[in-house]
Amino acid sequence: MTDRKIDLPEGVPPLTSYYVYLTGGCNLACKHCWITPTFHPNGGTGGHLDFELFKLAIEEGLPLGLQSVKLTGGEPLLHPDFIKIVDHTTSNHLKLWMETNGTLISRDLAFYLKNKTTMSAISVSLDGATAETHEQNRNVRGCFDQSLSGIKHLVDAGFNPQIILSLTKDNVDEIEPLAFWAQAHGCRSLKINLISPVGRGQQMQSKGDLLSVERLVQIGEWVTKELQPKLNMPIFYSWPTAMWSTSDLLTKNPHLCQIHNILGILSDGQISICGIGVTEPDLVFGTIGVDKIDTIWINSPVLKSIRSAIPYGLTGICAQCIHKYDCLGACSANTYHINKNFTTSYWFCDEAMRQGLFPLSRLSEPILE
Repeated sequence: MTDRKIDLPEGVPPLTSYYVYLTGGCNLACKHCWITPTFHPNGGTGGHLDFELFKLAIEEGLPLGLQSVKLTGGEPLLHPDFIKIVDHTTSNHLKLWMETNGTLISRDLAFYLKNKTTMSAISVSLDGATAETHEQNRNVRGCFDQSLSGIKHLVDAGFNPQIILSLTKDNVDEIEPLAFWAQAHGCRSLKINLISPVGRGQQMQSKGDLLSVERLVQIGEWVTKELQPKLNMPIFYSWPTAMWSTSDLLTKNPHLCQIHNILGILSDGQISICGIGVTEPDLVFGTIGVDKIDTIWINSPVLKSIRSAIPYGLTGICAQCIHKYDCLGACSANTYHINKNFTTSYWFCDEAMRQGLFPLSRLSEPILE
């Protein structure tokens, strides 16, 4: 690993993390996935990032301040060179973390990742406390037991995986039993993801299958005030920072998106702000091996726009929110997908304000009638 760091121009922050979408396919067909990977039940990858391109990305990222790599997909464990990718990242002393559906985690793999690599955290998706509910959302029979087996292997190896539940109308009643199951089986936390109207989530929205903001607020208040006090394990409900209780803000890390310090690498080698480049070609900046990452990081007009506009150019309710300097408008990729700009208010907060559900104590100035 080189210790060389380039002198970044004024106003250009360090590039501290890659989000690497290793595969364009998945062995599950989740109805809510915002990345929309192709379904490959028999082990196909849907296209995957070339290992040599991954190595080049690491080489070019290190001088810019690269510290960590998140592996995701599609399903990252479908990648034929997954172990080589993990080993190469480890050899460069970079922190690793991974999001997976857990179905492909064997005992040997779990122990290898824990003892031979810099893998520090693994999140596993479970969309219910029962096979019926989980598989209704994931569209593959038998995947629930496979995911439970993967979680057990991780815990036995010494990991404390995070469980991620994508919240749908079908699994609201299973939040509590899933939380108690996760706590009892050695998991470190439960993260409840609110489905955004992006990718397949947009299709769910058009069918009226997404929960309303009013209902999401009700569920969030119940999770915070009633369910969390029953548990020793933290629950992270992924609504915007302004909706968090004061006690949660003081005791939990809201898992904010560090939009100013990350780049996404897609399965075909394209570079974007995150996985949004799959559905938003305007947010693809170049390709590894063709374009230099330092040139993109320093000179990309889109990245320059993000740096100048967020948070100081945020508009609407986000402009008045006291949390904007931390929250940064929640998800910039999501906002761009909906509005084709980065500065419009985040959809959840905008709708919460319209319905009188946004906490006015989080505003820096009163709303004028």
